[in-house]
Amino acid sequence: MFDRDITDYIKYSAKYYPVVTVTGPRQSGKTTLVKMIFSDKPYVSLEDVDIREFAKKDPRGFLSTYSQGAIIDEVQYCPDLFSYIQTKVDNDQIAGQFILTGSQNFLLLESISQSLAGRAAIVYLLPLSHNEINSKLPVTGEPLNFIFKGFYPKLYTQDLLPTIWYRNYIRTYIERDVRQLKNITDISTFQTFLKICATRIGQLVNFSSIATECGVSYNTVKSWLSLLQTSFIIYLVKPHHKNYNKRLVKQEKLYFYDTGLACTLLGLESIEQLEKYYAKGSLFENMIVVEILKNRLNKGQEEGIYFWRDSHGHELDILIESNTLTPIEIKASKTIIQEFFKGINYWNNLAGQANGYIIYAGTTEQIRGNIEVLPWNKINKIITSVSPKTPT
Repeated sequence: MFDRDITDYIKYSAKYYPVVTVTGPRQSGKTTLVKMIFSDKPYVSLEDVDIREFAKKDPRGFLSTYSQGAIIDEVQYCPDLFSYIQTKVDNDQIAGQFILTGSQNFLLLESISQSLAGRAAIVYLLPLSHNEINSKLPVTGEPLNFIFKGFYPKLYTQDLLPTIWYRNYIRTYIERDVRQLKNITDISTFQTFLKICATRIGQLVNFSSIATECGVSYNTVKSWLSLLQTSFIIYLVKPHHKNYNKRLVKQEKLYFYDTGLACTLLGLESIEQLEKYYAKGSLFENMIVVEILKNRLNKGQEEGIYFWRDSHGHELDILIESNTLTPIEIKASKTIIQEFFKGINYWNNLAGQANGYIIYAGTTEQIRGNIEVLPWNKINKIITSVSPKTPT
């Protein structure tokens, strides 16, 4: 089992909130982690049909079984339970009494906002980060190996072929989440839509273009993209609002929470195929963006991740908003060239700053002026410099 960087933040949350809700993609390790942290608590899963029926038909009786609290897994299957949990935690006043997990973000957040507002800490657990993998297995070699394999824990703890595992993951996702959250009758078209999204990684979201290519309406694309966000398949990065008297783009940029899943949707069945893929640079960018996201969420921070682009084509891949704005460029090349500094230098001149990072696929660290050049597997240096420590 991997040590998860979010552990301290979950323990901290359980000191101050009666309910801690851990959400994230399916198979990201939520159940394993909470059972390890709260090993003294009884565990129950609402994925079990009999237990789910008990919770639905007699919620008070169900909760009375766990008078001192419990880990309740896949809690989104019984949304009516939240109001009864509210009553119990209000009466009992026990910190960390209930630990809830679920993989459908919309259903969870909707239920929490209605019944558990102010009573529940919400924690996001994504697949493994470089730092977490590095605690057991050195993160070295070619970045394409990690892009292709992805970052789900089972792929590192069991001898599984990524393409086969991800095909089953997609099948399970469609059968469980898609059918439950949206009444999608044309599953074949939805699968095509998923694959089209994978071809748009790192691009501005264009609803009309996707709708035309997929053969569905504009509103359907908006609805389906929302579903992919809700179920932790895609991650949309917003443009930063700071305009410096420039017209800015307003669309979001599309990424996947896991590059291995994206590779399977793209039909890439080997690292050799990935090496020849025309847009492998976008997959490299995707990996770095989500790595930054993981590290911020693991520390209990707001996402704080944006991009910046004006109408003349000047752009930054990433702006991290913390105490200051930190510009980052991501380059899939193994060789540093002067052109890589153009975007950061332009933005620094506008912003009156003199800092930034370039993350690339090479192995050598450099400092050029006030801009630090980091290899892809040293990204933790950025996280340490721009993120506060995890509260304890």
